[in-house]
Amino acid sequence: MCRPTCRPSSTKRSNSPVVAPQGATVRVLGIDPGLTRCGVGIVDVTPTRRATLVDVVVIRSGTELPLEQRLLLVGDEIERLLDLHRPQAVAIERVFAQQNLSTVMGVAQISGVALHLAAKRGLAVGLHTPSEVKSAITGYGSADKKQVATMVAKVLGLDELPKPADAADALAIAICHAWKRGATVAAPGGSLTKAQETWLAAERSASKSAPKRRLRS
Repeated sequence: MCRPTCRPSSTKRSNSPVVAPQGATVRVLGIDPGLTRCGVGIVDVTPTRRATLVDVVVIRSGTELPLEQRLLLVGDEIERLLDLHRPQAVAIERVFAQQNLSTVMGVAQISGVALHLAAKRGLAVGLHTPSEVKSAITGYGSADKKQVATMVAKVLGLDELPKPADAADALAIAICHAWKRGATVAAPGGSLTKAQETWLAAERSASKSAPKRRLRS
């Protein structure tokens, strides 16, 4: 396990959610699944979509270990973080086709472990594709990792980019889930980021273009 490089500029890490004046803050634990490196990021997001860093960890398992021991190591650490931070939801990057079959297998195995741990605790789980996460954070579904990390740092008010990339990706997944499931109204006197505005515009456009269904009598 390693502690990634990222510091909030004006907020400290906390172990209990902060309740926003406009309503309940949601705490989301995001997972960028991987067998060698698994990013886990926890954020608090208010109904006005203001996000705060709670914690971020990159769990590592050595290739010299048997598969079952690697899964146990990663699973135990995810479980520890779930019990420590008590999120209301878990967000996981959805497995998608890659050329490297062994990488896909590792991602799928860790995803299964995370899904199992979330289900044991009765937590809501969201699966998000990489392009979905990139669109939510940057407004561009083909953004590169640096662009994602830059926007994550901006949204969370960090002094520097989260490193390594697994840390930034895990935080992006958590933020994406909260924004997609949460409130869409800016606070009085507040404003949304460019990425938030783009995401909301896409949501509204999709809603308007969706075919209307007639109720059958």
